[in-house]
Amino acid sequence: MASTDQNAPRHPLHHSPQRPLTVGFDLDMTLVDSRPGIAAAYRALSAETGVPIDVDLVVSRIGPPLETELAHWLPADRVPAAADRYRELYPDHAIAPSTALAGARESVAAVRALGGRAIVVTAKYEPNAKLHLAHLGIEPDTVVGRLWAEAKGEALREHGAQVYVGDHTGDVRGARAAGALSVAVTTGPCDAAELRTAGADVVLEDLTGFPAWLAAFEADRVA
Repeated sequence: MASTDQNAPRHPLHHSPQRPLTVGFDLDMTLVDSRPGIAAAYRALSAETGVPIDVDLVVSRIGPPLETELAHWLPADRVPAAADRYRELYPDHAIAPSTALAGARESVAAVRALGGRAIVVTAKYEPNAKLHLAHLGIEPDTVVGRLWAEAKGEALREHGAQVYVGDHTGDVRGARAAGALSVAVTTGPCDAAELRTAGADVVLEDLTGFPAWLAAFEADRVA
């Protein structure tokens, strides 16, 4: 069962009923276990370029932008072209092997059931993010790509999100930049202690506990 940080502070947005419920989700390792797909795409890139890449290390730290990861393996002047080629390889290699994480579909559906909007805000290239979601039958209202950490706050503010759900300390920073409640899951590279230290308001083991948490949050928000 998912566990919550019961001592999380109340958030001022709990009492903003005039704003329709909007919940943002990260993609990789929050909604989608993309490790097998990302590993496959990196193996294909490595084979093409002849550059050795430790894919196990890569998938152990999913979250930051592609260019940040590629800079560990390639000279700076080769990173942009390699990033472009990776994104081209991605649909054929990364979509089919990736799976929905437990509770992902149910969590997006829970937002809709409460009359809210679910948006995905991710560092991933937006067309590839949409391919993942379509393949897995996860249907958010909006997808925004190529944003990381505090930059995610821009899209969250634009869409009026009261909550942002992610698995990385960068997602916590994005939520805080937007003035949104940070709900963190420990399905990615960051453990509960790291997420709380970064400022997460609520920490769940995974998304299976999110629908119940959201129902209580919304009931409190509109009370």
